[in-house]
Amino acid sequence: MWKPSSPPPPSTSPEQQQQQQQPAEPTPGRPRQESLRQPVTGRRVAQIVKLKPEFVAKYKEVHAAVWPEVLRQIKVCNIRDYSIFHDPGTGILFASFKYVGFDFTGDMERMRENPKVREWWAMTDGFQESLVPGAKDSESGDPAWWQEVEEVFYTS
Repeated sequence: MWKPSSPPPPSTSPEQQQQQQQPAEPTPGRPRQESLRQPVTGRRVAQIVKLKPEFVAKYKEVHAAVWPEVLRQIKVCNIRDYSIFHDPGTGILFASFKYVGFDFTGDMERMRENPKVREWWAMTDGFQESLVPGAKDSESGDPAWWQEVEEVFYTS
């Protein structure tokens, strides 16, 4: 019978063997080996919110020149391929991005901690109507201001 101190069974991959040989928690006095952590391989996220018709031009204007601090924080929080689309017929804004980090919840909290991001959200939230019952604003985060939508099809 296989035991943690014996070699892993031959049916496991080299990655599984390496993970099985590492302790789940760091040994006291020895830091966790971060190099073994694997990032999420691109969690795709899509969200919607409604843009108030009187703010369409202003929303497009501010997004043509997003503040550098906001763009940096988006990147630091492991968000890539971020796009926002607008449907003028319904007023719906559709956002999609890929999350490539290790801790989505933690990265979103780090995003929320940035004062310039909170200032950006306060401005842009005023242009929008949330579709989430009970949502107050982007900063509070619970419930979310933007409604996450389910992906039903994808091909690369």
